[in-house]
Amino acid sequence: MTQVNVIGLGYIGLPTALMLAKSGVSVIGTDLNEELVKSLNDGKLTFQEEGLEELFHDALSNGIAFSNEYSMTDTYILAVPTPYIEETKKLDPIYVISAVNKVLDVCKKGVSIIIESTISPGTIDKHIRPVIENRGFEIGSDVHLLHAPERIIPGNMIHELEYNSRTIGADDLGVAKKAKEIYAKFCKSEIVLTDIRSAEMSKVVENTFRDINIAFANELAKICRTDDIDVYEIIRIANKHPRVNILQPGPGVGGHCISVDPWFLVGDYPDLTNLILTARKTNDSMPSHVLSRIRDIMREHNITDISKVGLYGLAYKENVDDTRESPTLQLLERLDEHLAFGVKVYDPFVKENIVENQYQDFEEFLDEIEVAVVMVGHDHIKENTVSLKDKLVLDAKNIIEGSYVYKL
Repeated sequence: MTQVNVIGLGYIGLPTALMLAKSGVSVIGTDLNEELVKSLNDGKLTFQEEGLEELFHDALSNGIAFSNEYSMTDTYILAVPTPYIEETKKLDPIYVISAVNKVLDVCKKGVSIIIESTISPGTIDKHIRPVIENRGFEIGSDVHLLHAPERIIPGNMIHELEYNSRTIGADDLGVAKKAKEIYAKFCKSEIVLTDIRSAEMSKVVENTFRDINIAFANELAKICRTDDIDVYEIIRIANKHPRVNILQPGPGVGGHCISVDPWFLVGDYPDLTNLILTARKTNDSMPSHVLSRIRDIMREHNITDISKVGLYGLAYKENVDDTRESPTLQLLERLDEHLAFGVKVYDPFVKENIVENQYQDFEEFLDEIEVAVVMVGHDHIKENTVSLKDKLVLDAKNIIEGSYVYKL
């Protein structure tokens, strides 16, 4: 039986490990976070996701194990963080390099190392191959390298693990086919085999494409705001053209894909990424645009106390508890820069207090504010719009109508 050690049990690694185990693969999930591993061994999930609880129990029934230690297995799947360096916008490969080194400490000859973490084009050539070779391993015989970038989104992980197409890049087609057999145990869609550099580039390009399209909608919102035009009406009309599909503007871009991956291209190709850089800057500017709209509303209604403002939503997207790179956190950072403290925050999905003035009770949150800023379109707020009828509302997600509602 194939044995797989999944390294990194976050939003990507854990669902992948559970899906493999449910599908009959012998899986050990590894993470250096001792509390996380203890929680999983105690039968408690570390984040919320539709269908994850049932998948967790199925995986436990099939014998999945969790550990802080790396194991000697046939295959390793690395799903560790890949941040970028703020100053240069280049990928910081420190976590991937560390994971590869720990695999080399325990692995047997002929092992396959599959990197699922999103990496910039050329990362494996520049950073991973030298690590392996400097340790005295021969790539292609002692160690087989592959890149199989994840392609799932919080809120719909289980479905997308099964039905999204996958890409596997490898030096050797035979090695890629063996990896394909592993993923095919749960992936019901097409699995494309290619070389490693193409796999690296394709994932970054996918998220960059989305970032640019979002930036167009956000820039359009700013243009329309300048001339007091309803951007949503403009988009509605324009989208009636058979070849036009403009997205909806929003308060910013979060998550660990769209808000990060395009920077890898900017960092590596600074002279060739003018459009990509502009899109990144546009999307990163949206929390400041929201802040400007909050100030407009406060001035219009003679509200001088910033503590009367409440931000609804801490997650980066609707109906999840994932706060990575969330526009709300970005907005709060900008408030800190202006020494303006006291803004209230509430999110029904984020149970741990991660910012100041974060409320866990919706009614208590509403009692303390006069201006409600909808940053995330959770189903919860869609079902409770009546609760906002006596508030001034800045709706950054275009989900509420009424005379008391302001838009981007």
